[in-house]
Parts: sequence; structure tokens; C-alpha cells
Amino acid sequence: MSATLTPPADPESAREPAPEAEAAEALVLTRHVPLKRVMMLVNPLSGSVGPGAAAEAKAILDRYACETSVVTLEAGQFDAQVKAALDARPDVLFVLAGDGTAGTIASRAGPDGPLVAPLPGGTMNMLPRALYGTSDWKAALKVALEEGAPQTVAGGEVSDGDTTRAFYCAAIFGSPALWAPAREAIRVGKLGLAWAYARRALKRAFTGQMRFVLDGRPARRAEALVLISPMISKAMEEDTGLEAAAMDPADAMQAFRLAAHAVLDDWRQDPAVTTRATQRVELRARSRIPAVVDGEPLLLRHQAKVRFIRKAFQALAPIPAAAEDSV
Repeated sequence: MSATLTPPADPESAREPAPEAEAAEALVLTRHVPLKRVMMLVNPLSGSVGPGAAAEAKAILDRYACETSVVTLEAGQFDAQVKAALDARPDVLFVLAGDGTAGTIASRAGPDGPLVAPLPGGTMNMLPRALYGTSDWKAALKVALEEGAPQTVAGGEVSDGDTTRAFYCAAIFGSPALWAPAREAIRVGKLGLAWAYARRALKRAFTGQMRFVLDGRPARRAEALVLISPMISKAMEEDTGLEAAAMDPADAMQAFRLAAHAVLDDWRQDPAVTTRATQRVELRARSRIPAVVDGEPLLLRHQAKVRFIRKAFQALAPIPAAAEDSV
């Protein structure tokens, strides 16, 4: 009969935790705000989300010492699911969806609702990139959980009588906005449709048909009006209003010069651009007004109004936000 000898345990290895123990160790949450209850809404049909995102998000959240829940948004149930999430009053509500969905949920939360953290799950991801400086939703989730603090986000609201849409980064009004549908058509491979949109954009360019009024001042005319939120504007130091940038290139040469300024230095220095702070804007045109609101194309009626919202919602994001260069 033979005996099996077991070598004595190595004292050094005995002190090392097993891999399973390391994986179970909770990650450290932000010290800026208590996060005991965390909820996430996921739209798997959004541009860069995918069907496995909800499970991936749950696995990440479960590594933090907080109560977590992940809800997959379903067709026909959107309003009820969003209402239930807001009524649950979590410490933070993450939204992994497209720009339009994230903006809608932030607008419904408002300044008195739970903290909202919109993660990049769409095409342009303007708001997430402004807050977190990345288009990777997992990186944004980690930054928000570990470094986030409550931030009051200002913005604007566009209304033409039929449609009301909030924005938190920027809104573009006028013929340059017509290029957005062409860009989207190219992205999905519909080149014929892209060409049709591009021809329409070129036909409308340099007509100067849009008129605008800032805070009741005399009406002006421009090819395009861009309204930029204080969160991302380099020119706005306080939440005194939206930065209004009127762009009025007279011809293609001036438009190319403006584009060069936008790429090489500060486009605000171009002589075809004038800027000022504003809180109320009225827009008028002979026909419907094309617009891009936080990356979402819209076609407004021939008259529309924009108002500044000083406290639109509360975000969970690092301070300072990533701002204009990231958008």
C-alpha cells in the first residue's frame, strides 16, 4: 500500500486571491453622489447597440456594489417603460439608445427627475460625446459610474406648432441641414437617394430665404442659423443663453472658405459668421425649414420658435464635460 504525499502549500501563493475572488470584487463607484439603485434602458435596435448589449450591460453593472436592473425597450411599450423607469426614481437612469430616444427620455426626466446618463448607442451620439468624450458606450458607462457627478444640463426647445423637440448640444436651421438626409442615405448604402438629396441641397444653397429674430431684435436674414448649448460652446462661459451663430456665405467660394475655417481653426473667426447669446429665437421662411436637432433631421413648418432652457435635466457625468471639441 503506497501513500500519496502532498507538498506543503507555498506561503506566498496562499496569500494570493483566487481568480474567482478577484472577479467578484466590487468596483469602486463615484464618490460625488451615492449610487445605490442603478437602472438602464436599452434599445437593441439603435444604430450601434445590438441584441447582446443588455446582457453585456448587466454583466458590467453587476460588478459594482449597487442594486441594478436592465430593461430592454420594446416596440409599442416605449412610453409605459420610460414612465415606469422614471417613476421608480433610481439614483441614475442610464439610456443606451439613439440620439432621439436619449433626448426624449432626458426631456421627460426634466430638472426634478432622476439623474440621466445617455450612453452612445446611435449614429452621431452628440449628447453622449459631449458628456463623456467617447463613442464607446462601455467606456462611457465606466466613466459615469466611477467619476460621474450631478450636472445641470441646459438646452433648447424647438417648436413649430406641430412638433416640439428638445436639444442639448446644437440645432442647425436652413439649407445646410438638407445635407443630413444625404449623409444618412450614404451611410445605409442608398446612393441614388443620396444623390437626390444632394441635388436638393445644392438647389437650395445660397438662397438666403430664412429670416430670424433674436430676443425681439430686428429681423435678419442668413443662409443658416446654428444654436449651440452652453454645455459645449467654447464662446459661452455661463448659462446665459444659447450661442446663436448666423452663417451667410454668399457663394460656393465663401462656403468652402467657411469649411476650411471649421477644419483648420475657429469657424467663428470667419467674416461670414456672426455670433451672440440669445434666449428666444423666431424663424421664418417661404417654405418649410430644414433642421438638424442634436443629429436628428427635421423638416419644420415655415415658422418656428426656439427657447432657451436653463435647467433641462440633471446628468451624471464627469466635471467638466468633454464639450465642443468632442462633438
